[in-house]
Amino acid sequence: MLIGAPAALASGPTTGGADLSAKPPKSTSSTPTVTGYKAKIIHGVAYAPSDAPLQVKRAIWAGDKIDHDPYIWGGGHADFVSRGYDCSGSVSYVLHAAGLLSSPETSGGLESWGSRGRGRWITVYTNEGHAFVEIAGIRFDTAPEGPAAPRGTYPGSGPRWRPLWNDTSGFEARHVPGL
Repeated sequence: MLIGAPAALASGPTTGGADLSAKPPKSTSSTPTVTGYKAKIIHGVAYAPSDAPLQVKRAIWAGDKIDHDPYIWGGGHADFVSRGYDCSGSVSYVLHAAGLLSSPETSGGLESWGSRGRGRWITVYTNEGHAFVEIAGIRFDTAPEGPAAPRGTYPGSGPRWRPLWNDTSGFEARHVPGL
């Protein structure tokens, strides 16, 4: 479920309920940024682009909070705060932190989130068995190798920042208008 209109999201300081103060990523600031419009992964930490909307920055910083948490099938479905996360649980967590989702969704449930197509800043890719999100030029995902990785084969991997995939065929692209 989408919360509010994009204009309302841009003006509010809400974190959507995700605790962005929980665990700072590695030894960097809990709100790392880089100059420009593209996020960067530096030593495993995602840096939000300084020119991105606040919701985009919050999504990236939230991903840093759960980056390297364990993969747990169904993790993040009962509550946004979990011992570990599966693919849709981790996507739900970052969308919630950005104020874009009110309750956790499954991969199939994310197929109706937002609007169809790619977003400028945030695009969720989903199908019945897997979901991941691209945010400002980087990917947050539990699958280590790519879309061909079979469902449920990544225990121990958990959510990680990764480079973008070249081939997203087989996935529905979803976004929030304006983002």
